[in-house]
Parts: sequence; C-alpha cells; structure tokens
Amino acid sequence: MAEIIQRDGTWTFDGETLRLVPGHDKNVSLLRKTLGELTVPLAALAGIAFEHGKKSGRLRLRLRDGSDPLLQATGGKLPDASDPYRLTVEPDRYGVAEYLVDEVRNAHLIEQVPTAPCDAYLLTGPSVPLSVSAGDGTASFDGETVRLEWNWKTEEAKTAAGTRSLALADITAVEWHPAVGLENGHLRFTVRNAPTKAPPKYDPNAVELWGFKKDPLMALVAAAVQARLPHPAAPAGPAGPKAFADPAPDGARAGAASPAADDHDALLRRLRELGELHQAGILTDEEFTTAKQAVLRRM
Repeated sequence: MAEIIQRDGTWTFDGETLRLVPGHDKNVSLLRKTLGELTVPLAALAGIAFEHGKKSGRLRLRLRDGSDPLLQATGGKLPDASDPYRLTVEPDRYGVAEYLVDEVRNAHLIEQVPTAPCDAYLLTGPSVPLSVSAGDGTASFDGETVRLEWNWKTEEAKTAAGTRSLALADITAVEWHPAVGLENGHLRFTVRNAPTKAPPKYDPNAVELWGFKKDPLMALVAAAVQARLPHPAAPAGPAGPKAFADPAPDGARAGAASPAADDHDALLRRLRELGELHQAGILTDEEFTTAKQAVLRRM
C-alpha cells in the first residue's frame, strides 16, 4: 500500500483503487470538502503524474474519458482549486509522491488497463439528495426530479414560469460552465421536446452563475444528474443503455473453483506477456524489470 498525507488531503493506493480524502486546511476548496471521499478504481485511470515545484509539487490524476460523471458534466472546466484529482505536495514529501506514482503506474501496467474512452461510468457521482443555492436560483435533485427555484435576483421573464420541476426521464443532457472573465457561467438542463437557445439569464431550465464561491457546487448537481442519464457512449441494446459499469466480469460473478490457482496462472501469463513486450522493444529494460518485480511480489 502507498499513502501520502498532506494538508491538502490524503491519497491512498491499495493496488486496486485510489482513495482520495480532502484535507481540512482552510485552502481546500468548498467543492472538494462537500464532495468528500472519492474511490477511484484503477480501471478508471488513464495516467498519474507528479509535477515538481520550488515551493510545492502537485500530484495529478488523469481519468479515462467518460469514466467520471463529474468530469463529463463539467467538460474539464473545473478550476484547479476545485479539481478533486489534484493534490498539493510539500517539498519534504516529494519522495513519497514519487513512490505513489511508481506504484500506481506499475499496477496500471501489470493490469494492462486501457486508456481508451469508457462507454459506462466507473465512478458513481455525488450522492443524493442534494441542494445548492448559487447565482439566480437553487437547484435540488433527489435522484428522480430536478427542482429549480428562483430568488430575488432572477429576471422577471424567468420567474414568471415559476418553480421548475424536471423529471429525470425528460432530461436529455446537463452541463455546467464556470463564469470566465465578463462571461457568466451556468448550470443548464436540456429537456426533451423543449429545446431553447435563450441565454441562461432567461432560460427557465438554467441557473445563471456569476463567479461566486458557491458556483462550483452546482457542478455536483450536474454530476449527480449526469450519473443517472444514459452514458453518451453506451451501446444501445434491447434493454437500453447502461448507466453504470458492471465492475465484475462474467467469470468473477459466476465464481471460480480455484481462485488462487487462477490468480497464479494469470500472473504467469502476465510475466510471459511482459517478456514478449520487452523482446519487441515496447518496454525498456527498466520498465520490464520494474513490472516483473511487481508481478513476482504478487505471487
């Protein structure tokens, strides 16, 4: 197990998942504190990196496209301070950060995790019910219905429509966009059979955001809804698209007569595969040695 504890938070890797716990420091963003602990399966990772700095370093996770409803709903527009997949590292913990990166990369290599986009979410998204007040309204979601309520700062043309209740079944898309410069942000829902091109200021299916502290929390509402919508890349089948990935393959669900033997055989196959990759020149000597040692430790 590899673990790094910082004021910004704690990251722990057990060989299969990364557990990200936000810190209690005053500089930790409101979004990260509200989102709470995240468990990121190895299968959701596209990569991990550690960036050195003079005063502090930074750990960064790169997730596979389509694996996380939060990143899907925000389109990668979360500011660094609100990004739950980054961790500020103090200089005296650079060695620990590098060790964590090596452990994750070795496991990623051994498990041969693909980096291609996902067609099902591998993270579940924020828990519900939740309610956030920011900008010109309050957005609430209980898992089935989105409720939009307006405040005294809302434009009359929008308040005239009254409180909005949007059934999840009627929502076809959701997006969150931060306020940038003089351009306001928004949380917007696209509703079936009711398209609109109105600016968020006048759109009754959108909350306009002005760049204040609570704006990023609206991204949690967007992510919770996104997690319950059909995945954009999911193949359509007789039963319709799947919203979440099934973490257990068919063989694992059926059960194996001799798990220990199967694991040993799988590791032996992995050693042969690594040898072939090394001979083909795909893996360097150092990468091959590191990966081989990691496999042997698991045997």
